[in-house]
Amino acid sequence: MTPHVTRTAPVFRIFDEAKAREFYLDWLGFTWVGEHRFDAEAPLYAFLRLGEFHLHLSEHHGDATPGSSVMVHVDDLRAWHGSLRPYSNMRPGLEPLPWGLEMRVTDPFGNRLNFLDQKDGK
Repeated sequence: MTPHVTRTAPVFRIFDEAKAREFYLDWLGFTWVGEHRFDAEAPLYAFLRLGEFHLHLSEHHGDATPGSSVMVHVDDLRAWHGSLRPYSNMRPGLEPLPWGLEMRVTDPFGNRLNFLDQKDGK
């Protein structure tokens, strides 16, 4: 039997909550759904969302490996790309590939998000 998968949520390692908020919320437009800490001094574990894409961010050692990568399928990538304001360390372009149009971004912690629009390969 194959299980019915209802959602996936990759986990990215982060090292600075303020930088994570600036990158994911202020620049890319994610929603900060929630967070957890075992106590006030404990590392952050956060739950984010962009449309139907869920992402977890963790400051916990061993939860994830910096430099991870995820593919996020999107519609209307050109329009979203055009709406992004300049970001101090990132000016992503759009790359037409045989399998669609892609925008690659790297967060301040070395994790890569590859946004792919398979309806627009031009």
